[in-house]
Amino acid sequence: MTTSVSPLSRLGHNLRQTLGNILIPILAILTSLVVVAGVIALSGANPLEGFMGLWDGAFGDGDAVANTIIKTTPYIFAGLALTIAFRGGMFNIGVEGQFFVGSIIATLIGYALRLPPVIHLIVAILGGAIGGGLWGAIPGWLKARTGANEVITTIMTNYIILRIINWLISPNGGPMRNPARPLPQTPEVYPTAYLPWIDFSKINFPWVNLSWLASATGSLHWGSILALIMAVIVFVLLWRTILGFEIRTVGISPTAARYAGVNVERTMVTTMALSGAMAGIGGAVQVLALTHYFSTGFNVGYGFDSIAVAMLGGLHPAGVVLAAVLFGAMDAGATIMQMRTGVPIDIVTIIQGLVLMFVAADLIVRQIYRIRVKPADGTTPVSATVQTAGESG
Repeated sequence: MTTSVSPLSRLGHNLRQTLGNILIPILAILTSLVVVAGVIALSGANPLEGFMGLWDGAFGDGDAVANTIIKTTPYIFAGLALTIAFRGGMFNIGVEGQFFVGSIIATLIGYALRLPPVIHLIVAILGGAIGGGLWGAIPGWLKARTGANEVITTIMTNYIILRIINWLISPNGGPMRNPARPLPQTPEVYPTAYLPWIDFSKINFPWVNLSWLASATGSLHWGSILALIMAVIVFVLLWRTILGFEIRTVGISPTAARYAGVNVERTMVTTMALSGAMAGIGGAVQVLALTHYFSTGFNVGYGFDSIAVAMLGGLHPAGVVLAAVLFGAMDAGATIMQMRTGVPIDIVTIIQGLVLMFVAADLIVRQIYRIRVKPADGTTPVSATVQTAGESG
């Protein structure tokens, strides 16, 4: 005998599930801010003034909003890359290196090839995606074929690609170094490979006028729009396709996936390749939209910050976008906060680290706020999901 579930009960269940998924991250952020407020107060500064400076630097005017969105963009790509890997049970610490591979290959295509404008840009971005994907597939293949722990192999591939890039742009005759510049960097890409900026004042549709966005957000590049598109694509991939179902099944239980007929080894390689490709696109966008060349110290840290972004976002593309906005806002507002209070910019890193700690060790937050409820849908918490990543196979 089966019992039917009323629409009202289903709605209540969905609401409880949603609240259960977002409650811990929100409390983790608030708890982190309280701890940091204490640190700022101990330094002799006014915590409220510091947080107001952080807000004004991130959202105070159109230019601040634009700067926040631009800083948010690489976090979205990197967070999506980690989300794909984590959902497949793979702990991809190599997003940093895959980000670099996408950047350096996009740069090479940008200055070494002569192609028509739109085609050149597309080829450069695809080159970054393919490069990042192939670099990510290496640890996936090692995991599938030999059982090598991907945490170790991805860390090692980070070191390997950094050394390769240092050689490529080395002052001692590196093959990709621009001899006209005193610092180690590549030649600039041709303008045909530039990722264009958005002029909202010139975008007019019959049913809507977007010129007001020109003053509301300042200048943005199309990479920010591409990041949002990729978030939608990742959602469709993971929850609306057979491949996504296989990835998530392997991430939950490789044994059950194999019993169900899933090729676990192939799925592991595919998962890491897709994760690396997403990181590679992010690296390509940073080069083609902002710097137009690759140099030493380029965008260091996005790969590791993406772990916090993915976990804070609950390993869901929509959550990743929101978490990326938070991290982008903190990066954008840190300078104003320092100018007003004298607090070092490094305080933002402390906030990010505390958020990651409280989300990863969600039991701390549950004990502080006396939360005893489990996720309403019976799913495994994010912390437990990440803990099991890397143990699959």
